[in-house]
Amino acid sequence: MNQKNEYVAAIDIGTTKIVAIIGEKKENNKIEILGISKVLSKGVKRGVVLNIEEAVNSIKKTVDDIQESSGISISDVYVGIAGQHIKSIRNRGYINRDSYDDEITKDDINILIQDMYKIPIDIGEKIIHVLPQNYIVDNETGVKNPIGMSGKRVEANFHIVIGQISSARNIGKCISKAGLNLKQLILEPLASSESILTDDEKEAGVAIVDIGGGTTDVAVYFDDIIRHTAVVPLGGDVVTKDIKKGCAILHRQAEQLKVQYGSAMGDVVRDDEVVSIPGISGREPKEISFKNLAYMIQSRMEEIVDFVVYEIENSGYFDRLSAGIVLTGGGALLKNLSALVKFKTGLDVRVGYPSEKLTAETSEKVNHPMYATSVGLIIKGFEYLEQNKKEITDDKIEDPIEEKNINEDNTSKQIRNNGFLKKFKKAFTDLFDENDAEM
Repeated sequence: MNQKNEYVAAIDIGTTKIVAIIGEKKENNKIEILGISKVLSKGVKRGVVLNIEEAVNSIKKTVDDIQESSGISISDVYVGIAGQHIKSIRNRGYINRDSYDDEITKDDINILIQDMYKIPIDIGEKIIHVLPQNYIVDNETGVKNPIGMSGKRVEANFHIVIGQISSARNIGKCISKAGLNLKQLILEPLASSESILTDDEKEAGVAIVDIGGGTTDVAVYFDDIIRHTAVVPLGGDVVTKDIKKGCAILHRQAEQLKVQYGSAMGDVVRDDEVVSIPGISGREPKEISFKNLAYMIQSRMEEIVDFVVYEIENSGYFDRLSAGIVLTGGGALLKNLSALVKFKTGLDVRVGYPSEKLTAETSEKVNHPMYATSVGLIIKGFEYLEQNKKEITDDKIEDPIEEKNINEDNTSKQIRNNGFLKKFKKAFTDLFDENDAEM
């Protein structure tokens, strides 16, 4: 895959599923999905790879499926990262420039961003994203884009996403062992936001809540700026386990019950509705009350919503979310979940589908909340290419060995000269250099 084809491939490594997806950007800036494949995830728990061999086999299978169906060979991929180890902090940085008269350039902003990668963090952690929120130019506050302005002192507020080095490296190992090149790691709630939220919602104030199998991802926006990100270590899988335990049935039966008959609110379910579940290995079938099932689900979903509310309040913007909450992810389609979230938070709630930036030709099967992150990774991949296509040549894009072997000192010098791409080269060189032999 290369830039001239305008293809982007991505892999969403989830707790319950691994998705490979490939998209093409059309002239109207809409994304056409050329292929998508989903397989059962193995070796992943709560968004973290625990068994590399099992995860690699799942990745290979889904990549083979998508290459066969689309007829496009995949090499570079954008990959999502989540897990309970993810956290975010805020920080401020500044630079003093030589002259008041010279225009502020992209290189100045890159220096500011690069400085954020040097802030002290805990041992075993790595900065994944440095996201500028707003700028201050010579005491002029609230500047969203200072490039082209004149000024001597440039300050910026940053949202910094931090994760465990080991988790990021394990993802890198999986991608490498599957015969692919990791182009960029992307925080999953940021990806979901790109495919689900509208510009108006981001301006008005909105929280996106992506309910996956192992984790629930949260991102808060206000005034077009990312204000908070978090990963809650609970998802739809714990609901299924509660049903399995409470009803003494098999895991697959519990999952089917949840999807087909489950409800997030027990009070709205009729008392006389029951479903019969076949007994295990010829035993007597079991009758399960829809109402009891709903109360089991409601209990766990209320716990997840409480975690989400805590994270939104932690952002400091709970009372400013005019657009409320947007639910997405596979768990978002649980019956009456929107009503439960609205009851618990008092905020407006809608279910988000990743159709905002997709072409009309894209298959309806892609337009499902469970693919919000996958589609978002494609959108972020095109953003990455667009931001860097003037700064890199096709040769450099197609030569992953060159990117892998750039040493830290040279990278630090090149950042100031060549801008945004080199920042990511440094981040990923640092991240994977120590384990290149293993990968």
